[in-house]
Amino acid sequence: MPERLLRHLGRVKSLRPYLIWFGIAVLLALAAIGAMQWLRDHPEHDPTARFELAQPRGWATHAKLVALAGDDSACFAAFDRAKAGYLRRPAIGNGVCRASQRMILTGDAFVPTMHPANAAPGCAMTAGLALWNRDVVQPLAREYFGQKVVALENLGSYNCRKIAGKQAQSEHSTANAIDISAFVLADGTRISLLNDWGDADARSEFLHAVRDRSCGLFSTLLSPDHNAAHANHFHLDMAVRTAGWTVCR
Repeated sequence: MPERLLRHLGRVKSLRPYLIWFGIAVLLALAAIGAMQWLRDHPEHDPTARFELAQPRGWATHAKLVALAGDDSACFAAFDRAKAGYLRRPAIGNGVCRASQRMILTGDAFVPTMHPANAAPGCAMTAGLALWNRDVVQPLAREYFGQKVVALENLGSYNCRKIAGKQAQSEHSTANAIDISAFVLADGTRISLLNDWGDADARSEFLHAVRDRSCGLFSTLLSPDHNAAHANHFHLDMAVRTAGWTVCR
């Protein structure tokens, strides 16, 4: 074999590790570009993308909702972009009991009619309810009863108090929570937590399915299975927690 060819092969062999690492770097760069493009096409999974009510539920949805609880302007802007009619209620309370995001939706396009109507949960909580209604409540109502939920009965949102039996302040203190006690179907059927949770029928199955499919959307979801204090309602809130962990019981 000619000496020149031997020297050339030697140089190629010595460069082989560098060529391998170069190839790996190119593949990683292409993967990163592909991942960035995928996130642009799926903003519901991108924690840096702006929250939109029309987006499907994604990996980053809960984190975005929690962030809205601390950003009044961004939260109301999301409802403005969605052209959702609402009445913004005056801020109420002071310090740990100040609620500045209270709102009442003026139509039922995003959340069924509330009874009573003046609950006025915070904006971030209302955004969570809109996704909950779209992705959980209405699909399950059609699945179990062949009709939609037209009203949600609630036990209130704003209440300046501590969590029962604890020193921590309740999320109700800032209207960042709401207690849902019953669902009313289009034909007038009323499905309540107090009366229907423990029955072995479609109403009970519906309520349990709503609880199970809601896990991860809210920071906290407490049902009658949690304790006797929640025997008559779902407690839903959008609490800010370290590392974004959620509770669903």
